[in-house]
Amino acid sequence: MEIRTFEELIDWTRMLHANLAACLSHCSTSQEERARLLMDYLSEHEAKLEKVIGDYERQAPAQALRTYVYDYLKHSPLKPHEDCDKSFADLDYHSIIKLVIDYHDQIMALYQALLARVEIPETRDLVQSLLELEEHESMRLVRQTGRMDDL
Repeated sequence: MEIRTFEELIDWTRMLHANLAACLSHCSTSQEERARLLMDYLSEHEAKLEKVIGDYERQAPAQALRTYVYDYLKHSPLKPHEDCDKSFADLDYHSIIKLVIDYHDQIMALYQALLARVEIPETRDLVQSLLELEEHESMRLVRQTGRMDDL
């Protein structure tokens, strides 16, 4: 997907979370119970995050959404395994957590890079809000998966 505007960037982020949720759900059936429970939790979390980001997309100011992002974007966004080639099925509990957190870290790094360069106030506010959402959800994932690990 070529990303030209901030609207497309938000849509790409939403689709990434949707894809991650689908892959986790699809691959969980071939895992042992502990990893399956983790993947089910992560899948639900990513699906909820997809909906929240969809709300951002519907409520954001039109001026911010229409701002061209390619002026600010120096690297290509990450590419999840779009065909869900069972890579999650081959991972252990801790590797699954690490991979999901890595996706969130890459999204946050992208938003941080954009935030440092965006000059339009509405767009800056939108990117800041999305960054804070990703940071909060990443911290929540770390906390919740840490608790699951304690069980």
